Amino acid sequence: MEKYVAALDQGTTSTRCILFNHDGEIVTFSQREHRQIYPQPGWVEHDPMEILESSIAVIREAVQKAGIKSYQLSAIGITNQRETCLLWNKKTGLPYGNALVWQDIRTDRICNELVQVHGEEFFRKKTGLPVATYFSAPKIQWLFSHNPQILNDAARSEVLFGTMDTWLIWNLTGGVNGGLHITDITNASRTMLYNIFTQLWDDELFKLFGIPYDMMPEVRPSSQYYGDMVGVLDGPVAISGALGDQQAALFGQTAFNPGQAKNTYGTGCFLLLNTGENPVISNHGLLTTIGYQIEDEPVIYCLEGSVAIAGALVQWLRDNLHFIKTAADIETLAASVPDNGGVYFVPAFSGLFAPYWRNDARGIVAGLTRFATSAHIARAALEATAFQTRDVLDAMFADSKVKLHSLAVDGGMVRNNLLMQFQSDILNIPIIRPIITETTALGAAYAAGLAMGYWESMLELSEKWKKDVEWTPLMEDSTRDMLYKNWKKAIDHSMNWEA
Repeated sequence: MEKYVAALDQGTTSTRCILFNHDGEIVTFSQREHRQIYPQPGWVEHDPMEILESSIAVIREAVQKAGIKSYQLSAIGITNQRETCLLWNKKTGLPYGNALVWQDIRTDRICNELVQVHGEEFFRKKTGLPVATYFSAPKIQWLFSHNPQILNDAARSEVLFGTMDTWLIWNLTGGVNGGLHITDITNASRTMLYNIFTQLWDDELFKLFGIPYDMMPEVRPSSQYYGDMVGVLDGPVAISGALGDQQAALFGQTAFNPGQAKNTYGTGCFLLLNTGENPVISNHGLLTTIGYQIEDEPVIYCLEGSVAIAGALVQWLRDNLHFIKTAADIETLAASVPDNGGVYFVPAFSGLFAPYWRNDARGIVAGLTRFATSAHIARAALEATAFQTRDVLDAMFADSKVKLHSLAVDGGMVRNNLLMQFQSDILNIPIIRPIITETTALGAAYAAGLAMGYWESMLELSEKWKKDVEWTPLMEDSTRDMLYKNWKKAIDHSMNWEA
């Protein structure tokens, strides 16, 4: 009887369940979008109950599509949008409000005060992270200061904190009836409360943020049997893997060796470089983060460059400006002109992330003339993702001295041939897309399957990676230099918009 591994991929805009076979091939999947809630400019929220219901629904739908029983699932792994977090009551199981999404910038004032009082280096030396609205700890502090009920319940040790992996695992393993309150080490490393060097929750940071330690989840390896999913299918299924989405993509790309890198093009854009068992401290605006940990093995570290807006910009052109009817239409529109016509689009909707970390930046379109059309703006929007990746890769080389000879890519935008060719051109290296581009879900499946013996080793996983398409540079050096010089000018103009 054939067995499978499932991955629950809880992303920023949708939740999916994908079933994989032993060859790492997709058997079937189910997907549901969830609402993006914008209470006011700069605020981004999700309804955690909607996400929980969608998660249960897509698991059931995927299994039903495959026509299998729960005992044919060897394991399920979970991957999630990172930094998005919520608080809930462990007795009632009810959230204290919506989850605050990683893109949310309401904690800007809190972050500015933290830098003024403590400085950036204080936090980097513990967490590997800059002080930014991106991360979870300032969000928790904001929630505590804006909801008296949370303070009252926390005094009785009734409040639980979690990123989306924790929220889902707690509910899927029983919730108020004994649910596991855990997270994996990659998600813990993105909270600004976890010391990635000691690999422990940091008491000094808890005191600084005024956050009670007893509401935090237990930190586990990324690949380990955690417990059983109950009440969802016709029988229990082992939950045995969890990783933040970008670390899961690294794992799915089987970038297991130091010096290997991947770039994921999704809602945002995230480039991770495996640095092995030794953390590399960035001096050029990157994050030092935990890549993954297999049970009973050392932690693997990464350098990461995080770009807030990539695919989200295409969605914005579709939903807010109505330039296109579907996301896929942007390639046709952008390809209808030979170049960007001098137009540059800096999508700093949530400030600028790596390598700039400027909360005061805002989105701008620069270089407009009467010659410019919607096609030039569409092309500039696609090019923005490639330019931002160049920013990150330059910083990564400055920190690590590792010169990439190619870049493995994944995520929804890698089906866009125009973007991928421009990415190769502006980086001046080959861009390689694997056959399985759903590497985030695949990485969660790999981690879960390894823990349960479905796959025997990481070497076996590496042998499953297969190239699909490769793009090579075609652009002249002078053109590349001119385009990037103008991009940097546009970046400068996007700053200092918010006090």
